[in-house]
Amino acid sequence: MNNPEKLLELLLELPHLYAAQLSLSGRTLAWVWNGVDPAPSVWARTPAGRVERMSHGEDEAFLLGFVPGEHGVVYETDPGDERTTPWARPWEGAPERIGEAHPPYFPRGAELHPERPWVFFGANYDFARGEAIEPTWIWRRDLETDELRALARPERPGTWAPQLSSDGGWLLFDRATAHPGGNAVWLVDADGREERRLLFAGDERKVQAAWTSNGKVNYVAETDGGRQWGLADLQGNLHLLADDDRVERPRRLSNTDLVGVVAADEARNFTILADPQSGHLRHLRPGRGNLLMLGRDTAGWVGVYSSSTRPSDVVRLDLDALEPEAFTSLTGLDERLPAGLLAGLVPAEDFEWTSTDGLRVHGFVYRTPHRPRGTIVLVHGGPTAHAGERVNPEVQYYLARGFHVFLPNYRGSTGYGLAFREKIKETGWGGLEQDDIRTGIEALIAAGLAEPGRVGVTGTSYGGYSSWWQITHAPPELVAAAAPICGMTDLVVDYYSTRPDLRPYSEEMLGGSPEEVPERYRERSPVHYVGDIEGRLLIVQGALDPNVTPENLATVRRALDAAGVPYEVLVFEDEGHGIRKKENRRTLYRRLADFFEAAFL
Repeated sequence: MNNPEKLLELLLELPHLYAAQLSLSGRTLAWVWNGVDPAPSVWARTPAGRVERMSHGEDEAFLLGFVPGEHGVVYETDPGDERTTPWARPWEGAPERIGEAHPPYFPRGAELHPERPWVFFGANYDFARGEAIEPTWIWRRDLETDELRALARPERPGTWAPQLSSDGGWLLFDRATAHPGGNAVWLVDADGREERRLLFAGDERKVQAAWTSNGKVNYVAETDGGRQWGLADLQGNLHLLADDDRVERPRRLSNTDLVGVVAADEARNFTILADPQSGHLRHLRPGRGNLLMLGRDTAGWVGVYSSSTRPSDVVRLDLDALEPEAFTSLTGLDERLPAGLLAGLVPAEDFEWTSTDGLRVHGFVYRTPHRPRGTIVLVHGGPTAHAGERVNPEVQYYLARGFHVFLPNYRGSTGYGLAFREKIKETGWGGLEQDDIRTGIEALIAAGLAEPGRVGVTGTSYGGYSSWWQITHAPPELVAAAAPICGMTDLVVDYYSTRPDLRPYSEEMLGGSPEEVPERYRERSPVHYVGDIEGRLLIVQGALDPNVTPENLATVRRALDAAGVPYEVLVFEDEGHGIRKKENRRTLYRRLADFFEAAFL
C-alpha cells in the first residue's frame, strides 16, 4: 500500500492477541485482543462456539482465568495506574466485581475457589493496618462476608500472582530469597494452616512453576550451567525431564497428561512436550515464527502461533504438520483481516554483530521497500524480555514511512539462554548492554542499513531508558534523535517513586539499593548527562504510570532547562506504563515518524 496513513488505520485495527488460556477441560478458550476495541479487551470462544467480547467498559482489560466449572471468565480492568479491579463474567449475564474497585495497592491475580465463596490474590498491602507495604502477601477474601485472611506473609516482594490448584487445596507462589536475584517456590494451603518451601535452587537463582492437570508442579530452575526442567510432587520429590538452557518457563497444559515448557532459540519461542511416564520429549518448532502450546480442546491440539507476517492467533494443529498453512484459527481472526494486508507486510531478517567485549549479539532488521529516509532503532523493555518475530503495527508503519527498523536484543534479553540474560548484571544497567546497542548501530552503518546522522532511537520502559542513554552518550552521527517513552531518567528518583514491590528488580540489576551503591545509581542515571545532548529529543510519558513515574519526567525537564537543551514533550493523560489505547497509538506513531523524519533532514 502506497499510502502510509491508510495503512496505519488498517494496522491499528489488526487484532493483536496475547495472554491466551484454554480451560482445564479444553471446552472453552479466552484471550486478550488489542486493536479490536479502543483499549485491550478480553474475548472468548464460549462452550457454544461463539466468539464474544467478555470484558466491559473502556479501561484496559486483562485475562486472569476461568470461573469455576468453566462457566465464564475472570479478568481485571486497569485505568492505567495498575491498581486493577477483578471481575467474574459468566457466559450469559453481567460481570460481577470480586475485589476492591481501584484499590490502594497493586493486586496480583485473582482466582476463585471451586467450591467455597473465596477469591485468592496477592497484594502489597496490610489490611489490618490499612497501609501499603513492600512485600506481596497472599490473601483470601470471602465474597459473602468480605472477611480477609492473610495466608502467607513473605518478607520480601514476590513477582507472581498466586496459582490455585484445580482442587482448591493449595496455592503456589514465589518468595524472594535473601538475594534480590533469587526466588523460591512455596506452597500454602487454602486455609493458611500450612506453609512450606517446595522448590529452591539457590539464593541467587530463580525457579518458575505452574500446576499440571493432575496436581503436580511443572518447574524450570536455574543451575550453574543453565536451566533444568522437571516435575515435583507436593512432598518435594523431583522428576527431571530435561537439562536444557533453552527452556525458559513452564506451561500449564489443558486436557492432557503431557507437560510442556516454553523454550527459545535466537529469540524465537517454541514448545517442548514431555511424557512424564516415558520421559520422551517432543520439540514443536515450526519452520518460521513462534508456537506456544495451550493443550487439547475437544477436537485436538491447540496453540498460539505468530510470526513477523502473521498476527498472533490461537490455532488448532496437528503435531505432525507444523507448517502454518495447515493451522486452523479458533478466534475468527481471518474474518477480521483487511483484504491483502498480510501480503504487504515486510518480514523480519536476522542480524548479528559483535559488541565491544567480543560478545555475539543478535536482533532483527526490517528493510523499508521505499527510498530510505533513515533508520529507527526500537529497543525492547524489560530488560528481561526480547524483541521477537511478530507482527508489530508500529514497525510496519515506520517501514511505510520510509524507515528501516532495527530491533536489538542486547545482553540481558531472554531468548538466548541464561548466561546471555545474566550478562547484564556484570556491569549493571547503563553498562555493556548499551554498548551492544551502540555497536549494533555501527554494524548497521557498515552493512549499508543506516547512514551516519540518520539514526534515531526509541522504546518503552527500559527501551525508554536506553533511548535516554544513547542520546546522552552517543555522538550525533550515530544517534541523531531519541524519543524515550516512559523511560527512567534518575535511577534514585525512580527507585523511590516506583511501585514498592518493584524495587528489588533495581537492586538485582544494579547490585544493591541507592544506599548500598550510591555511585552506581548516580553514574548510570541519564539525567546527569543531558548537557551532552547534541541530537533532537522528544519525551513521551503516560501520566498515570506507577512504574516509571512522571517524577522521572519532572526531574529530567528541570535538568534540561538548566542546561539549555531544547526538547519536545508528549504526555498521554489517560495512559500508564506504555501507550496501549488505539487512539493514543495512532497519535504516537504519527508523531514519532514525523519527529524522526524532521531530525534526519
